[in-house]
Amino acid sequence: MVINFKGFLKQGSRFHLTAKRCFTINSWTKNFFLISILFLSLFPDYARGETTFEAAVEGLEGEALENVQAALSPPEGMIKGDQIDEILLVLFEKEAPQKVREALQPFGYYRAQVAVSIDRTPGRLRLSVKVKPGESLLIASVRIQATGPGAQEEKIREIIRKFPLREGEVLRQDRYEEFKRAMKETALEAGYLEADFSAHLIRIALAENKADIELTLETGPRFFFGEIHFVPPLSYPESFLKRYLSFQFGEAFSSQNLASSRLNFINSERFLDVVIEADQREARDHRIPVRIRLTPSKPKKLRFGIGYDTDKGPGLIGRYRDLNFNRQGYELNSELQFSERLQGVALDYILPGHKNQDQKTILKLGFKREITDSYDISSLFSQYETIYPFGRDRLGSGYLRLLGEDFSIGGQEGFSTLIIPGVRFWERRYDDPVHPARGYRYSLETRGSAPVLGSSGFFLQLVLQGDYLAPLGKGFALLLRSQVGTTFQSESLTRLPPSLRFFAGGDNSLRGYDYQSLGPKDDSGQVIGGRHLAVCSLEIEKSISRTWGLAVFYDAGNAFDDLSQIEWKQAAGLGIRLYTPLGPVRLDLAHQIGESDPQIRIHFSLGFSL
Repeated sequence: MVINFKGFLKQGSRFHLTAKRCFTINSWTKNFFLISILFLSLFPDYARGETTFEAAVEGLEGEALENVQAALSPPEGMIKGDQIDEILLVLFEKEAPQKVREALQPFGYYRAQVAVSIDRTPGRLRLSVKVKPGESLLIASVRIQATGPGAQEEKIREIIRKFPLREGEVLRQDRYEEFKRAMKETALEAGYLEADFSAHLIRIALAENKADIELTLETGPRFFFGEIHFVPPLSYPESFLKRYLSFQFGEAFSSQNLASSRLNFINSERFLDVVIEADQREARDHRIPVRIRLTPSKPKKLRFGIGYDTDKGPGLIGRYRDLNFNRQGYELNSELQFSERLQGVALDYILPGHKNQDQKTILKLGFKREITDSYDISSLFSQYETIYPFGRDRLGSGYLRLLGEDFSIGGQEGFSTLIIPGVRFWERRYDDPVHPARGYRYSLETRGSAPVLGSSGFFLQLVLQGDYLAPLGKGFALLLRSQVGTTFQSESLTRLPPSLRFFAGGDNSLRGYDYQSLGPKDDSGQVIGGRHLAVCSLEIEKSISRTWGLAVFYDAGNAFDDLSQIEWKQAAGLGIRLYTPLGPVRLDLAHQIGESDPQIRIHFSLGFSL
C-alpha cells in the first residue's frame, strides 16, 4: 500500500462582462415577456417539448421506497427531448420487476411480488409499480469474530460489540455491509493493514424464512510508523516541524494521522505544498518509513484592511507577520488599528512549545485608546502568556499582565497601575469554519490582583462566554449566546479602571443599544459600569442559499452591581446574513423593548478578517 498526500494550489476564475447594443421595447411587450417567462418557469417541461418520466410505486414506504425509486431511474438515452427510444423502453419495462426485487433484498424482502405497467400521455411517461413485499427474512444466528494478532485489539472488540443486527430481527443487508466496511476500516486505522475477511456469509433459507450471518476478520500483522525523514532543503528545524505531526515513531500506523498531519502543515500558513509518503512495501519489521517534502511559503506577510461596524465605526487595520523570525520558527506579529472609537498598536512575539503546534508562549506589548459614550481610556500593557493544549480543540493558558490605564468616566478621572495574573480555558468546535451548521464554543477566564502584587486593592473576576449552534431542519438553525461576569472586590468599584468593569450593549452584546452604553449610573445619570454582567441572546437563522440567510433574534441582559437592582434591557429584531470565505457579514435591525421612547438601531459589521 502506498499512501501519498499532496497539496495543490487552486487556480483563480475570470469573469468577463460585455456590452451589446440593445433595442427599446414598450411596456406591453415587457409585460408579455414577463408573463411568458413566468409561464415557462411554471411549466418548463411542456414548454420546451420535453417528455418527463415518473416512477409511481405503491405498497412501500421509508428507506425501502427510496431505494426502489433510485433503482427505477430510466437508462441513459431512453428519453431524448420529446423522443422515446422504444427498444430501451421495452427492455426497461421488462427489467423493472427484477430491479425492484433486488432493491428490496437489502431490507429483508426476498419474496416480493411486483407488477409494472407503462402509462403514456403527450409529454409524460409514467411507470406504475405495485409491490407486495411479503414477509421479511429474520436472523436465526449471528457469528461475528476477529482472528489473528489483532483479535484482542480493544477497538476491534468494541466494534464487534456494536454489530447492529440481532437474532430474531429483520435481515438488513445494507446495515450488514456498512458494518463490514466499518469493521475493516477500524482494523486498518489500528495498524492492521493486511486485514481482510476470511469468511463473510449470509446463508438464506427461503423455505424457513430465516438467515444465518457469519463474519470473520483475519487481522494479519500490525504495522507501525518507522523513521520519519524530512526531505531537504528545510527552512525550519526538524524539532519545530515535528510539532505538526499527529504521530510519532513506533506508534500504530494510521492513514488518518497522516492526513491530519498534512492538514496541520497546510493550516499553519507556512507551506505552499505538502507531500507525505508512506510505502508499505518499504516496511522493515512491520515499520513503515515516512518521507515528508515541504515547500515553504514566504514567511513575511503584510496585509491591510478596511471595514466598518457599528461598535467601532469605520476603520483601517494593518498587520505584519513574520512566521520565521529567527529561522527557528519563532513568530513576530504586529498590528496597527485605527477607527473612530478605537486606536491601538500591538506587538506579539510567539515562542513555539515542544509538545505540538498548539503549545506556545506569547510575549505581548501594546497601547490602546478607546472612546465610547461611557468612558475614554488610554492603556499601555504588557503580558506574558503560556498556552497549553488539553485535547482536541481545547486550550488553556496562564498569563501575567501589567496594565497602566489613564481613564475618564462619569465625573471621575484617574490612573491605575495593576499587575493581573489570570487563567483561561477555551474550546471551539464547528463543522464548517465558513458556514457552520452545528457547533459550540466557550471560554472561562479568572483574573484578579491584590496589594501584595502592587495593586491598590483586592479584586477577583470570573468571566464566562459561550455560543451554541444547532440545526432545526429545513434550513433553520438555532443560535444561543451568553456572557456572564462577576467581580469580588474589597473596595469601591471606582478603584477599578473602566476596562475591567462590565458594560452591555453593541453588536456582540445587546443589540438595539449603543456599544458599552448600558450599566449602573452615577448620581448625574452617566454610565460608569458594573460589578456583574448577564447577557443572553436567542437567534433563529434561515439559510436562503449557500451565500445568503435571514435571522430573527431576541437579546436581553445588562451590567449591574446587585442582582436585586438589575434593570433588564431587551431588544428584538431581524437580520440579513451574507456568508463569505472570511466569515459572515451581518446586518441587523434591532428594536428596543420596554423603553418609554423605544428606538430602532441598525447593527452592521463588514470588513476583512486578517
